[in-house]
Amino acid sequence: MDNNNGRDQEEIHSKVLRAGRRTYFFDVRETKANDYYLTITESKKFTNDDGTFYFKKNKIYLYKEDFSEFKSILEEMFGYIIEQRGEEVISERHQKDFDRTKGLDTSGEKGKDFTSFNFEDI
Repeated sequence: MDNNNGRDQEEIHSKVLRAGRRTYFFDVRETKANDYYLTITESKKFTNDDGTFYFKKNKIYLYKEDFSEFKSILEEMFGYIIEQRGEEVISERHQKDFDRTKGLDTSGEKGKDFTSFNFEDI
């Protein structure tokens, strides 16, 4: 049994970012040595064939000794992406008002690119 009385699981400070099917949790937690660290959890919602749903979670732990370099690299990567592709979200699927019917041609069939197909095509 753990002797830290659950301190490493206790959330000291938390923020949540909801982004469509994804939710990001930013949690400050306490180490056994009474120092703080950050966990970032990505939770994605998936639906089973029967209509029930489940979540897949990915988590990273970030400790103070890594903050500076992590922040520097993260800012560099953000800058690179914005410089190369701009701030506009290119993928329509990720827009809250995405309308799948806009991808239909005048005959009512979807275009035949790799992102839109009918199961009858398989």
